[in-house]
Amino acid sequence: MENLQKTKNVNQLVVDYLNKDTKKLLINGKWVPSISGNTFESINPATEEVIATVFEGGKADINLAVEAAQNAFERADWANITAHQREVYLHKIADLIAQNAEELALLETLDNGMSLSTSAWLVQGAIDTFRYYAGWPTKIYGKTNPTDGGSFNYTLREPLGVCGAIVPWNGPIQSVAWKIAPAIAFGNTIVVKPSSFTSLTCIRLGELIVASGLPAGVVNIVTGQGSVAGSALVEHPGVAKIAFTGSTPVGKSILKSTADTMKKVTLELGGKSANIIFPDADMDKAIAGALTGFTAGAGQGCVAGSRVFIHEEIYEEVSTKIIELANNVSVGPGIDPANGMGPITTKGQFDKIQTYFEIGLKDGATLAAGGERLPTKGYFLRPTVFTNVHNGMRLAQEEIFGPVVALILFKDEHDVIFQANDTEFGLAAMVWTKDINRAHQVARAMKAGTVWINTLFELDPITPFGGYKQSGLGRELGAESIDAYTQIKSVVVRF
Repeated sequence: MENLQKTKNVNQLVVDYLNKDTKKLLINGKWVPSISGNTFESINPATEEVIATVFEGGKADINLAVEAAQNAFERADWANITAHQREVYLHKIADLIAQNAEELALLETLDNGMSLSTSAWLVQGAIDTFRYYAGWPTKIYGKTNPTDGGSFNYTLREPLGVCGAIVPWNGPIQSVAWKIAPAIAFGNTIVVKPSSFTSLTCIRLGELIVASGLPAGVVNIVTGQGSVAGSALVEHPGVAKIAFTGSTPVGKSILKSTADTMKKVTLELGGKSANIIFPDADMDKAIAGALTGFTAGAGQGCVAGSRVFIHEEIYEEVSTKIIELANNVSVGPGIDPANGMGPITTKGQFDKIQTYFEIGLKDGATLAAGGERLPTKGYFLRPTVFTNVHNGMRLAQEEIFGPVVALILFKDEHDVIFQANDTEFGLAAMVWTKDINRAHQVARAMKAGTVWINTLFELDPITPFGGYKQSGLGRELGAESIDAYTQIKSVVVRF
């Protein structure tokens, strides 16, 4: 903590908060230690220093949290309130996040490593999400069905009950908002299991939720390991729905585990997004977008544009500029606004990414930039660019989840659509062109849940988000989330 306290960019409020005490679990409106008393450390990836200690919940803690959520779901102070009151709670939570936005962004940067500008963007995304869902409680309708005149037939939209949310380490403040806000907007209760690598903003959000006056037990937070607390949440028979964001292998295991209890499941999983540059694109924007696509958040994003497809007419020109820009990215702690890219969040991911440098070379690709760590403390890697990549190489097929990009040549529209779709993933894609007809044709042909045209990473809670193929199941955000967090009851009355 000594280096942290010397950093002028971090205000005293955050330093005091981190030094305050061991971070506890939120169960039934109270902050409690884990039953086992076990703890784990939260590491600042920019310094490799411990910045906080967190209680490690297990199966017994999950059981208590689910019980609290079940009781809250049935209690009158939640079950019988009006839709207008749920709206008030959601707006209040959004207000509290906005009032503490700077603190939350600093916590996110210190815990995850991302730049402060990226953290601030994610915090704003969380605010927008709670505000968006504040508009939904009064608009959940059933319907009246036509009958023979001798009966009354109608449907009700009802909450599921206790929802379980498992949050990733690469953007926790926004991801947890994507899960809590719709769950409570539609009348459910929820148990959240944050990543053990980045729990701090989820915990702080829990404190703000308590301050909002939301009834006890509606939102519960159990920190701990995915293999223990996460598994217990997935397998618990009292949990009606699991919302998971993370890797495809873990998502598959969750889907298998929920079969016995028939839970509703939404999975937002991995990606290998195609970033396509046509010759008629605005080159300055396209090239800047290509760089952002694999360096934002140090490339640790499921939608990262890790495959850049460049038309053969401009391949040499565009690849040269991307390499130049990559070499000029300032890499360092995210709290310094002068740095364009922060560290890798975890030591395990840091080591994994580096194995792909040798994999790329072994497969015949050309290492044109980066491919090394910084000779300093912290999990810092230089932005890494491989040229002469074929779409069948591991660099182009496997989710690296780091600042590594594969530059791939294509001949024409048909060729690039085939190559871009030739992957097991289908989360997102980017297309850069001034030809509006081409833009829509390519967007329609892409097997991806989101296609950005002449832009990237624009996320709005109005817009449903999720993946095709092995990039996920179901959708988060938008009106589509009604199906994810409610169930339909049919009522037939015979006169």
